[in-house]
Amino acid sequence: MLIPMLHSSHMWSNWPETNLMPETQEFTATGRRKTSVARVRMAPGNGKIDVNGRSFEDYFPTTPLQNVVLQPLQTAKAVNAYDLSINARGGGPTGQAGAVQLAIARALLQVDGNLRGALKTEGLLRRDPRMKERKKSGQPGARKRFQFSKR
Repeated sequence: MLIPMLHSSHMWSNWPETNLMPETQEFTATGRRKTSVARVRMAPGNGKIDVNGRSFEDYFPTTPLQNVVLQPLQTAKAVNAYDLSINARGGGPTGQAGAVQLAIARALLQVDGNLRGALKTEGLLRRDPRMKERKKSGQPGARKRFQFSKR
């Protein structure tokens, strides 16, 4: 005997749709560089930047790294327009800064598609493909050779 099955959408068709979370405009993006991965959550605010629960200046202590991270915001003229919550994993400070830079640029593109030209001319939308070359067997490194012995 066959029992007709109700489609799962019928079961919840009379269920009231209520949104318990207040609606906030938030943009998320991912960036990668070398072995680093950065996830950025961007919301309208006053320019507060947190990286892995620490302040931006504390996490990237040198000025060149801070400039790398802020470059997309400076190009878009939105330095103090958004609050950024950043999760960076893997690699070192330089790789993480590059990953954060790409993630911020991608998030800004979601905010305003007209920024694409400005960000593209600065080269901020291109994922840097350079990776560490693998070590080869029979050699001490990727390119270095053991000392040659003629006899």
